[in-house]
Amino acid sequence: MLFSLPNLLTMSRIAAIPAVVATFFFDDPVSHWLAVVLFVAAGITDWADGYWARRLNQQSPFGRFLDPIADKLLVAAVVLMLVASSVIVHVHVLAALVILCREILVSGLREFLAEVKVGLPVTRLAKWKTAAQMMALTSLLVADSLPGDEVVLWIGLLFLWLAAALTLVTGFDYLRVGLRHMMGPQAQPLGEPIAGKQGRAAP
Repeated sequence: MLFSLPNLLTMSRIAAIPAVVATFFFDDPVSHWLAVVLFVAAGITDWADGYWARRLNQQSPFGRFLDPIADKLLVAAVVLMLVASSVIVHVHVLAALVILCREILVSGLREFLAEVKVGLPVTRLAKWKTAAQMMALTSLLVADSLPGDEVVLWIGLLFLWLAAALTLVTGFDYLRVGLRHMMGPQAQPLGEPIAGKQGRAAP
């Protein structure tokens, strides 16, 4: 199952990260468009791996572990490079920081909740957050290579703030779930997991 189609799609998303990062070292329209193509293709694999895992009945613990990590690595790499290349500047860096901090928070919650056999189900709001994030990063990647680049840049920044706002809301929801299991009577010491529901990890 390690090299099943869904897992290969997920691993391809991780493999695309160095290529996307490399495009930032070339300041020309071709590199900008290449970054967009790679980023969008990687985003499509995020949908495709889940679809084929269900269609082929090839869902696996490895896939559930790797899928959210691949998403977070891709988003974090692109956000950091956009900040480093001064596409995201000034107060807009705060929106990028909110997104990155939320990804770290959710990763920590997933690690804790995995110990007590509790999953973080994907919410509809989290899906909207992911869509806004994709729109923001795609627009910011290509902003310098389109006519009316200032308009595209501001569209990207608008979606970045929308993603940051949704990030705060969904992050709070996931934190509330985590705290309920940390502080509630069902909380167990490490090594004494409780029974609970399992599902796809939160994006």
